[in-house]
Amino acid sequence: MILPETATEIRPTRSARPEKATRRLGSPALLSRLGSLAADRGLRRLGDRLLGLADFVTTDLKAVEAALESILPPDNLVGNAAGHLLGLGGKRLRPLCVALASRAGSGFSPAALELAVAAELVHNATLLHDDVVDASDTRRGQGTARVEYGNAASIFGGDWLLIEALKRVRRAAVPGTLDPLLDTIEEMILAESVQLENRGRVDTSRAAYFEVAEGKTAALFRWALASGGRAGGLGEASCQALAEYGRHLGVAFQVVDDLLDLTGETGKTGKALFSDLQEGKMTYPLILAQERDPGLRSALAEILSVETPQPPPAALCERVIAALHDTGAVADCRAFAHRRALKAVEVLAPLPNGRARQALATVAEATVQRNR
Repeated sequence: MILPETATEIRPTRSARPEKATRRLGSPALLSRLGSLAADRGLRRLGDRLLGLADFVTTDLKAVEAALESILPPDNLVGNAAGHLLGLGGKRLRPLCVALASRAGSGFSPAALELAVAAELVHNATLLHDDVVDASDTRRGQGTARVEYGNAASIFGGDWLLIEALKRVRRAAVPGTLDPLLDTIEEMILAESVQLENRGRVDTSRAAYFEVAEGKTAALFRWALASGGRAGGLGEASCQALAEYGRHLGVAFQVVDDLLDLTGETGKTGKALFSDLQEGKMTYPLILAQERDPGLRSALAEILSVETPQPPPAALCERVIAALHDTGAVADCRAFAHRRALKAVEVLAPLPNGRARQALATVAEATVQRNR
């Protein structure tokens, strides 16, 4: 495999298998913490619903964590890279989607558990690959696998996770899940190609941005939700509704993620501000702002030219942040994400109106309101 020219090979700092991390962010405790944070921010109703959601899926998410913890990658550099990111935890939003979709039907079965773990493994595999392509040094507030074990190990570690995910889907033996996952992975790769072709281009179009958002982010959400529905024995109409929910949720999630890269708090997001722009990615808030303020393009181009790990000049960042607010780009992106979240809830109409459907509505609202 030929590594991108932008990703300079980093020599591994150690080769021995590391001790397993104990910091798990994907447990029900995370949902409880988000519920408390939402209440503190004046979102009492959302906070109460998140606390209820934590109680609803406690057993499911604990099963996912236990399954992820039990995965034993090879005892070598590639295996260390594969296990590195898993050990840092995460939101576990995709497994949560599988669990809730299955609970809209017959429940969270052993087969649904396999699919939930597979969704998280695919997600982590793409992050390992992304960190090499983007030459990223930190992920979830820690050094990336490529820094710890090298670019090649990170790439092959991601490949190992993809294979493990496919094996689990095959083992689950839920009709209509394996071939769609293969299609989803292909869609994600094609979206990566579009992103690569637009790398470093200030004139990236909205169409290109949404093609990447649909392919890189929303595609896996679509698969997770439809597969969870199939594991729960739901009919095709309900599974298609879940997939459409996943599409809207994924796009809303990505737009909020892009906003947090520019206006979030580093201590909460786990990465430095303006990371996406320094990696050559023109995101939706920036596209809107430079459409409305053409004079902003020179500042964006200058930030793009700064080589990491050097941070962009503070004055340039302040200019961009001011433009994001002055042009209304921040407010409009939030409004756009909110509309997509509402649309996600609307398309759930074919599902039984029970606790799982209500929980999916809570996930959509929390996705827009999140600050990490």
